[in-house]
Amino acid sequence: MDNGASSYRRYLDGDDNGLVDLIRDYKDGLILYLNGITGSLSLAEEFMEDTFFKLSVKKPKFSEKCTFKTWLYTIARNLTIDELRKRSRISDTPADEYYDISDERNIEREYLQEEQKISLHRAMETLSSDYKQVLYLTFFEELSNSEAAKVMHKSNRQIENLLYRAKLALRSKLEKEGFEYERL
Repeated sequence: MDNGASSYRRYLDGDDNGLVDLIRDYKDGLILYLNGITGSLSLAEEFMEDTFFKLSVKKPKFSEKCTFKTWLYTIARNLTIDELRKRSRISDTPADEYYDISDERNIEREYLQEEQKISLHRAMETLSSDYKQVLYLTFFEELSNSEAAKVMHKSNRQIENLLYRAKLALRSKLEKEGFEYERL
């Protein structure tokens, strides 16, 4: 997998397979990241599709000031937050009520094969949104702290503090459940 920028350039130059490659490479990661924001797998899938739709129709310029992945996740995060704000004005139904646990389990089984990863993912679901986001971006998506800071619109120091507190909260939760871990 390339870094995505070359696939996006190919798409902008008229090769539709560039967009197909981007969707294949980034859709699963985006869904799990956006699930941490929305608390709903179906909404996360919808916003992932909206993100790629925005890329295909509006064709925003990638300035290469950061990695392509950071740029893409920032677009997805901003689109999701904007849409959630619009929807909260329209409906009083909280996003949690749209959450379908059976969908989550099917995606988890496909994406997180090992039992420990499933336990870790479930423990992360109990954390605050910022904790989930920072852990997901830095550990699962392997973004640097500065890239995660750009995606989350925070300073590097805030990311370091969030990451530290998120690890402590996750470790505490996992220890209560008897989870054995190696690198937390």
